[in-house]
Amino acid sequence: KAPDAEVPSFGPCKRLDYELELGIYLGKGNELGDAIAIENAEKHVFGFCVFNDWSARDLQAWEYQPLGPFLAKNFASTVSPWIVTTEALAPYRTSWTRDESDPQPLEYLESTANRDQGAFDIQMDVKIQTQKMRDEGYNPTQVSKSSFKHSYWTVAQMVTHHTVNGCNFMPGDMLGSGTQSGPTHEEAGSLLELSRGGKEKIT
Repeated sequence: KAPDAEVPSFGPCKRLDYELELGIYLGKGNELGDAIAIENAEKHVFGFCVFNDWSARDLQAWEYQPLGPFLAKNFASTVSPWIVTTEALAPYRTSWTRDESDPQPLEYLESTANRDQGAFDIQMDVKIQTQKMRDEGYNPTQVSKSSFKHSYWTVAQMVTHHTVNGCNFMPGDMLGSGTQSGPTHEEAGSLLELSRGGKEKIT
């Protein structure tokens, strides 16, 4: 249902968007009913990939109340053709902080190690190249650039929270990090954010 329409319409998406995310592959699972403590969470992580969580924004705005994301999210996901292991990213570890004005994590999501070395400074960007650009010899245009170190949650926190109610992982399962946007507007990880909800043009 368009914002200015009286009734919903049926048809293809008119506001297709990307979401710049990190994919987190699990190497070691846990038993159904068992929770993974934050101190052990990264022992269950095999590695990472770049992940695009395609989103139909016009459908999403209509269906998220009361359903939440459904058809707006279920049609496509893209993962990079390689996995970078956690060990290979050791040089890019950095400290993780949460702004003091934001709520701090509950105790089960806190640890000294997570604060000291729980973040990864993984540089991520998005470039767009249309068929017309390819045909006319134009290079891809960069529209987003950010770092995973700005992630609101660490990898260890995501793994721990996913299992806190006893939900199990199996080897090969993958978590999506959620849209990775940095602190500045230029570091937004989706067209929705970059265009301020469609109010500003993007070149």
